[in-house]
Amino acid sequence: MTEPPRPPGAGDPGDRPDPTAPSGSSYEPPTAPLSGAPGAGGYPPPGGYPPPTGDQPPSGGYPPPGGYSAPGVGYPTAGGYGAPGGAYGAPGGGYATDDDKTWSLIAHFGGPVGVIVGGSLLGWVAPLIALSAKGQQSPTVRAHATASLNFQITWAIANVIGFVLAIVTCGVLFFIPLLTALVPIIFGIIGGVKATEGLVYRYPASYAFKK
Repeated sequence: MTEPPRPPGAGDPGDRPDPTAPSGSSYEPPTAPLSGAPGAGGYPPPGGYPPPTGDQPPSGGYPPPGGYSAPGVGYPTAGGYGAPGGAYGAPGGGYATDDDKTWSLIAHFGGPVGVIVGGSLLGWVAPLIALSAKGQQSPTVRAHATASLNFQITWAIANVIGFVLAIVTCGVLFFIPLLTALVPIIFGIIGGVKATEGLVYRYPASYAFKK
């Protein structure tokens, strides 16, 4: 005899219990997860992650690309002093031109040369020449020449007084002219060294004859 047709799904091998399943356990046929429902193990289905929002940083705690401000915005330039060279004076040791530096050195170093050549009395000649030649055009040269001139005049007068004392005392105070000759030589050289660095040296024990 022919077997009568079965209803749809009746007797489907897929509905039979799994013979390997442990005894007493219920069997549930595998079903595909619904759209959007988590799959096995609690993982969402592929493509189910929501797109990251702009106010939520990506993994690792770093801000999203483009979240940093543009380089240099809100920050000082290298060194923290604004534009390069903005916080410092112009290079060149404080002289506008090489001519200014030359005349300033003549004013200082010329003093000791005048003391040696002129018998301790002509140290003021070189500063006066520098002041007359360039002092009206350059305030820098004027400052250097005036400082040297006042010092050399002061110690030229002191040297004259020293000679008088040495003569009056019959040579007992002979060391005074020597001291009054060495002082303008030593400090004139110091003033010239400072002038090479662009600094106006403040001579000690100097009367301001010229301002």
